[in-house]
Amino acid sequence: MSEANRVWRLRERPFGDITEDVLSFEEESIPEPGDGEFLFRLNYLSLDPTNRVWMSDMDQYMPPVALDDPMRGFVCGTVVKSHHPDYAEGAVVSGLGVWADYQIGTPQLVRPMGDTGPIPVDDAFSAFALVGPTAYLLLLEIGEPKEGETVVVSAAAGAVGSIVGQIAKIKGCRVVGLAGSKEKCAWIQDDLGFDEAINYRTEDVPKALAAACPDGIDVYFDNVGGEILDACLKLMNFKGRIPTCGLISQYNATEPVPGPYNYAMILMQRLRVEGLIPVLDLPERCPEAIAALGQWMAEGKIKVRTEIVDGLENALSTVKKLYSGANTGKLMIRVKDL
Repeated sequence: MSEANRVWRLRERPFGDITEDVLSFEEESIPEPGDGEFLFRLNYLSLDPTNRVWMSDMDQYMPPVALDDPMRGFVCGTVVKSHHPDYAEGAVVSGLGVWADYQIGTPQLVRPMGDTGPIPVDDAFSAFALVGPTAYLLLLEIGEPKEGETVVVSAAAGAVGSIVGQIAKIKGCRVVGLAGSKEKCAWIQDDLGFDEAINYRTEDVPKALAAACPDGIDVYFDNVGGEILDACLKLMNFKGRIPTCGLISQYNATEPVPGPYNYAMILMQRLRVEGLIPVLDLPERCPEAIAALGQWMAEGKIKVRTEIVDGLENALSTVKKLYSGANTGKLMIRVKDL
C-alpha cells in the first residue's frame, strides 16, 4: 500500500464551465477504517454529468459537495483493510465514494459487486453502477414504450442514451437518436441499431426530427433539455411520455435558462413529463435492471462502449469532456487495474 493518498477536493463553486481552480489535487495520509467500516483502493472512477450538479450550490436531489470536501463520485475498488465481517480483503466493491486513491466504505454507500460472470468488471461497473439502471428504469417506468411506437433519444451516443435506444429496440420500437458528430451518428445507427440518427450540430433539428418521425413521437427520452426538448414537444403524440433524465445543455449556464416555448403541448397533448433517479427513488428495482441488462449484454443484444482514461490526476481535465460532447459512451478513469 502506498504511504500517500491522492485526493481531489472541491475548492470553488464553478461559474459556467469547470475551470482548473475548482478542484485541487492533494496528497494526504491514508484514512483508517473504524468499527463497521472498511478501506478500499480505487480501481475505476465513473465520470458523470451529475458531477457538475454536485459541484454547485443549486437546488438538487442530494446535498452538494461542501467546499474543501473530497469530490463525490461513483467508484469501483478493492478492499485492502476491513473491520466489517461482510467485506473481506480483496473483495471488489462499488458504490458512492470520492475521487481518492484510498477511501473509507460503509455498507450504506458501497456494496460488493459479486460475480459479474462473462462480463469484465470494468464493463459491469460501467453499465451497472449508475447508467444501466437509470436507462432501464426511467425508460420502462416513465416512458412505457410499446411495440411499434417511436422513441426519440437525445445524447444518444452517451452512456445512458446509448443503452436507452437499445432497450427501446428490444421492446420493438422505432428509435431515433440525436448525437453531436458524424462518427457518433454512424455508431448508434450502424452498431447499435437505431433506425435514424440526427447530427444536432449540423442539421436543422426541428426539420430533421419531423422527417425522421412522420407519425410523431410517442416517447422522448430527455438527456439535455433546451432546444432539443422544445423541438420534441412540438411533435409529441397524444398521451406521449417524456422521461427526464438530465439537462446537460444548461448545467454550465451562467444566466437563467428560459423554459420551453412549446410548454403548452404538455396540456394540449396530455403529456406525461416526469423525472426519476432510480438509484435513489427505486433502489429495490436496481437488481432487476442489472439482471436484465446483464442477460442482454451476454446475448449481444446490448453493447456498451467505455472510454477509459488512465490516471486519477487526469480526472479534472477528463470530466470536462462530458459537457463539450467530446466523449462517446461511458467515460471512466482507471486508477489501478484489478
